[in-house]
Amino acid sequence: MSGQHFTPIIDDDGKVVNETWDIANYLEERYPERPSLFGGAVGKGVTQFINNWSGAQLGAPLRRVIYADFPAVLDPGDRAYFRSTRERDLGMSLEAACADPPSKLAVFQAACSPLELTLSLQPYLCGSGPAYADYIVFSLFQMARLGCPKEVVASGSALADWRSRMVALYDNLGDRFPGYPAIPETR
Repeated sequence: MSGQHFTPIIDDDGKVVNETWDIANYLEERYPERPSLFGGAVGKGVTQFINNWSGAQLGAPLRRVIYADFPAVLDPGDRAYFRSTRERDLGMSLEAACADPPSKLAVFQAACSPLELTLSLQPYLCGSGPAYADYIVFSLFQMARLGCPKEVVASGSALADWRSRMVALYDNLGDRFPGYPAIPETR
């Protein structure tokens, strides 16, 4: 649809846009009458930081927690591609990258401390309601929930409460697919 194999992709009446940040910017410009994803120019600048920070500071350690489990939830035809591209990027096997799970999880949870602090003061990263910064950070937690049997969020934490609120948005859209333990494994 977009001439490349990366996701996500949207097709808005024939206008195809890929890459999460580009999609958010397109939607913001195309539908100005809808609630803003950024809350103005200053919010867009801060949100771009959150977008980059979440990928680098949360995504990198999270991959070391979930990648060894992730192929089990993929379509069998996609598993070899996932494994080969991720192992190439990591420079090692998925299993080696995810060795010593407790220490890998501790590194990820330490990276989440700014989220925990923020969410102990307000219900969403963006304040009283969710916006793009919440959605992009939530995408990492959703990827973990769907792709790994390990719980990456401390029970009873502000982060866990936020994740529950995010899952419940839009008529429980975040819960439309079962979490990892409910997905049959066919390796």
